[in-house]
Parts: sequence; C-alpha cells; structure tokens
Amino acid sequence: MFLFAWQFAICLNLQFCQAKAQNPISMNGYIVGAIVPIVLVLLRNSRRVKKRGVLVDVGGEPGYAIRNIRFPFPLETAWEGVSTLAELFEQSCKQNSNKSLLGTRKLISSEVEVTEDGRSFEKLHYGEYVWLTYAETFAAVCYFASGLVQLGHKKGERVAIFADTREEWFIALQACFRRNVTVVTIYASLGEEALCHSLNETEVTTLICGAKELKKLVNISGQLDKIKHVICMDDEIPTAVSGRWAVTSFADVQRTGYENPVDADLPIAADVAVIMYTSGSTGLPKGVMLTHGNILATVAAVKTIIPGIGSKDVYLAYLPLAHILELAAEHLIVAVGGILGYGSPLTLTDTSSKIKPGTKGDASVLAPTLMAAVPAILDRVQDGVRKKVDAKGGLSKKLFDLAYSRRLSAINGSWFGAWGLEKYLWDLLVFKKVRAILGGRLRFLLSGGAPLSPDTQRFINICFGTPIGQGYGLTETCAGGTFSEVDDTSVGRVGAPLPCSFIKLVDWPEGGYLTSNSPMPCGEILVGGPNVTLGYFNNEEKTKESYRVDERGVRWFCTGDIGQFHSDGCLEIIDRKKDIVKLQHGEYVSLGKVETALSICPYVDNIMLHADPFHIFCVALVVASQQMVEDWASKQGITFTDFADLCEKEETIKEVHSSLAQTAKKSRLEKFEIPAKIKLISSPWTPESGLVTAALKIKREAIRRAFSEDLAKLYAS
Repeated sequence: MFLFAWQFAICLNLQFCQAKAQNPISMNGYIVGAIVPIVLVLLRNSRRVKKRGVLVDVGGEPGYAIRNIRFPFPLETAWEGVSTLAELFEQSCKQNSNKSLLGTRKLISSEVEVTEDGRSFEKLHYGEYVWLTYAETFAAVCYFASGLVQLGHKKGERVAIFADTREEWFIALQACFRRNVTVVTIYASLGEEALCHSLNETEVTTLICGAKELKKLVNISGQLDKIKHVICMDDEIPTAVSGRWAVTSFADVQRTGYENPVDADLPIAADVAVIMYTSGSTGLPKGVMLTHGNILATVAAVKTIIPGIGSKDVYLAYLPLAHILELAAEHLIVAVGGILGYGSPLTLTDTSSKIKPGTKGDASVLAPTLMAAVPAILDRVQDGVRKKVDAKGGLSKKLFDLAYSRRLSAINGSWFGAWGLEKYLWDLLVFKKVRAILGGRLRFLLSGGAPLSPDTQRFINICFGTPIGQGYGLTETCAGGTFSEVDDTSVGRVGAPLPCSFIKLVDWPEGGYLTSNSPMPCGEILVGGPNVTLGYFNNEEKTKESYRVDERGVRWFCTGDIGQFHSDGCLEIIDRKKDIVKLQHGEYVSLGKVETALSICPYVDNIMLHADPFHIFCVALVVASQQMVEDWASKQGITFTDFADLCEKEETIKEVHSSLAQTAKKSRLEKFEIPAKIKLISSPWTPESGLVTAALKIKREAIRRAFSEDLAKLYAS
C-alpha cells in the first residue's frame, strides 16, 4: 500500500510537469502541485511506529521490563543439539569443510619512516590474504589441542592468551575448548601491574602470546608464580626471554599434536569457557566468568537480528579478541559458514598509520560485507573523510556537502530529500569513493563498547550506505543486552532487547530516575537471561553486589547505567550512576553524556570532563586534533615551534573553547554542563599510555591522576 501511494505521488508530479510544459497557466498544474505535498504529508503521517519490544512479567525487584517482541522466552541456542562453542565450531567445520575460513595477509616488507622532527614510524607493505579452509582450521585446532596435552598442560589448569587479534588466537581458543580448558583472555595493551594481577589471580600455567607480548613479560617474569609453559605464536622467539621459561613455538606445539593425537574432552554448557579480564577503567581489572552457554546465547540472539547473514558474508576481524564484542562476532561468522579475514586498527585502511603509502589497507583487499567497530574508530573514519573533503575544497566539497544534505533530509523523514534516482546518482558521483575506504561492499556494521554519537551514526549511514546495528551490553552479559534492527533509522538509541535478554528498569530515586516518569519510564538498567555470566572470579563480594537471581531462577546483572524505554520498546542510555556529579549549587552533571556531545567538535580527538562538588562550574581536558588545529593556525598566520607549543597559545585555547561552546549549544547542553575552562593536550591518549582502555574508553581516574596539577590550575585560575 505504501509503495503504491508513493508511486501515485510520483505520477502526479510527472503529470504536473507535462501540464506545465503544454500550458504554463493550466489550472491542472496548480491543482496537482498542491495535491502532491498533501499526499506526501499524509503518507508520512500514516506510517505506524513498528513495535520492537513488549512488556513482560518477570521476577525479582519491582521494575519496568521489556522483552524482544518475537521471542516470548530468552533464546539459549539457535542450533539443534548445540549447547557449547566447541560443538558449534565442529558442526560448522563439517558443514563447510572446503570453504575458506581464516585469512591472514602476507607481510611483504617493513621499513622505518623518519619525519622532519625526528620521529620514526614503522610502515608495512602487506600482500593478499592467504586462507585456511574450515577443514584445515579444524585440523589445526585438533593438532594444537593434542599438542597442549603433550606439552604437559594438565586437566583443570588454565591457559591465558595474551596477544593481538590474529588467526593463531582463534585456533588456540578453539583448541582449549576441545580439551575443556578455561581460557583467560588479557588485552595486549594491559599494563604490567594489571597483567601480573590477572595471571596470578587465575593461576595460569600455560601462556600463549606473540613475540611482542613476550618481551613485555621479561620485566615481570619474577612475579609470575604459576606459569610453567610459554607458547609463542611467532617462530622467532626473542632472545631476552631465554632461560626464564621453556618457550615453545606455536608451530612446534601443532607438530607435536599431529604426531601424537589425543581424543577431545568436550565441555558442557555450564562449564566456564573464558575468564575475561575487563579493561580496568577503574582500578585493577576484574575477571568475568563466561560459560559456554552464556556466549552461545548471545551468538544465537544476534544471528536472528542481522538480516540474511550467511556463508556469503565476509567479516573483517581487527578488534581485540580479548573483548567479548569481537569474540562473540567471530563465533557468529563461523556459525553461519562465513569468512574471517584478520587485520588491525593500524592497517585498516589505505591511509592507516602503519600502511606504507601507495599500498593497500586490510579493508581494500578484503572488501568485507560485515564489520564490528567501537565508536572511537568510527569517529576517526568520519574525521578522516571530512578532512579529505575539506582539503580538496572547491567544487568537490560543495558537491559532497550538497549530496550529504540531500541524503540527510531523506533519512530524517523529508520527502523532498534524495530518494530514488537522485539517491543513486549521489551514490555514484560522491559516496562510491567514500565507500571504497572500507572495501565498497559493506552491508551492515555493528557498533558497541560505548555510546555512538548521533552525528557519527548519520555520517556512516549516509557516506557508507550501510545501517549501523548499535548494541548495548557488557562483558558481564556477554555483550548481549539490546541491539538495533536494520530497519530502525533512529539515532541515539540502542534498540530493543536481544532475544536472549530481558531488560528491566528499576527506580533510582537519588538521581530522580523512576519507572513512573512521563513520557518515558526511566531507571537503572538490569539485564536478565541465559547470557548473564556467573560473576567475578575470586571476588564473591563484588559478585553479590552486582548480580541477582530471582525467584524464577533468572540471573540478573545490575549495570549501573541509566536508561529509558521508548514507546516501541527500544532503549536509550541517558546516564550512568557513577558519572553523575553534583555541583556546588545543586546541579547534576552527567560526565559521559556531556563528553559524548562534545566529542563531535572538529578540534577534539578525545575529551574528559571534570566536575568538582566544591565548584559551580566544570572543566575539561581536551586532546586536540593536530591536523584540524594546525590547519586553523596556518589560516590565522600563527607561528609555532611544535604542536605542544601551539596548544599552549592563548588564541588556540580560545578558538577550541569557542568551538566547544558552539557544539554544546547545538547539543542543547545546559550552561552549567559546558566546561568553563579547558586544557589542551597535544599527545594522544592510547592504551599503551594507560589513559584509555583497549576499547578506547577513557580511564577517568588514571587521567585525573596524570593531569591533577593541570586540573588544579584550571579551578584556581
């Protein structure tokens, strides 16, 4: 009916044009010209809001609970007879034996580039992908599993994987699952103290890592009590570790397993698959215990949400496999018979920092159809495209801005935006080149790990022509919680509950968030279902504080996030209990909300808002975008010795502060939410610096300590 009405409106427009051409003063033309807008408005207003979540009666403390509209009960598996990740992997390998599964690019050359200011950067030249089939991957997993036994790894002992995402990571994980070995996952960027804590707390006896990570262990080798075996994923083992441990290469373990095969010892759904250490945004990281059943529930649920996902899909794997988002995504791709091509954030595109100029990035070579991303990476993609467009200037920039404006109008519901043939022309003339950045075939993108700004979401929608499934979940819920569907074009929301989860809001009176609030119920978000994990390893007190089991046996996790439900059953994250600070005059400032709003300022690479209860205003530490700030300085004729010098100049601070104020105004922030003073930071915050997590979330307390003097000066000045 909708399609017919739209076609009818187009026909009316054509008749109007013909009538006007034949008789410029014909009343028919005027009548039709008047009818068309009316028809379009009626069409627009007649569209019904699609219901995506519905109220559900659940146990536990009183609240407002929603479930996925299509699933009355939480989903545990989508595959008959499959209850563990080991069974899921084996089944898919048998069904897709001759298909390609794991791909890694061959390194052709590596060279060091030295800049004018004396800094050196490694530049890499990679070739095409080299593939392992499902059958070959399964064989490699079985060999490695047998090799672990021959190496001396005993039943009940734990293995830790400490490495960047790569095919050996995935093979080692599946091998451990075949022997019912619990895997401790650790971010490759984790600091020495947190690394020591993770390995010792879980009493890891076998450590699997890359050569780069092995070098990091040298300084703390004397503090690692239980490690007996170290397996290096690279053939060249660093000489610095000789004598400290018996180090075996990954290939040697596989070779030993091939020569001495051992039968599988498969897990059950309730067995702990992974102890996943969080990135530790506050204090030491906590180890979350994830069972096979927990992870499988999330994988099964997401499978029902992504339309047409199957064996033709190609997934670019580059996020940390030590993060539940990536681990769940890769299992989903394997489950449907898809292809996994490995890359890294530093080699993702043709202009990535580690890619040799003139050579191809991972996305250009692989041409993925599916990707996962965290908001920080999508923000960088957006910044990169905008900078390139601004640098071209002239007609190219005007054409891009016009195309973007027309598509934005259409997506926002205007019938006078770019639809039909016009949309196709803009895609061909403008956006095709942008889409080539990520290979040109991307059809769906999953975003998680942190809030995605509406501006970035719209930019990706338009320029890359792909819907973004924005999800909400935590390590404690195996990334499962909510997920926005492909036909939901709204921004700022995180979708309806996944089929594996109930989402419940409970009152938080202190913050004024109540389920009785109008027009939308609000409260702290609780996630319940089979994807909710067992708790924190060796931390019963924290587990009791954050987890609940209701009288019906449903397990719940208290997230500490504040949300509100829209009428269609979709969730919006609006606050976080720990991020709310009360200023001296009684106003509440939500740090995370303000940071998300201000992060779209063109001069900002990263930002941390700081509010003090003893002051009436807030301040901000701003990691400045070097290219944008330097471009502005060049246009203003400002001279400077280096970027650090430029960030100290009063006129630079004034310009960035003014831009932040404009951004805040567009985002409708209150006056007390806008930072009254700012400090510009010239050096980026990286996981290696300890100021952001591996998922690129800011570590608020670490930043506060590192810049305590600067913060004190901002309040004192």
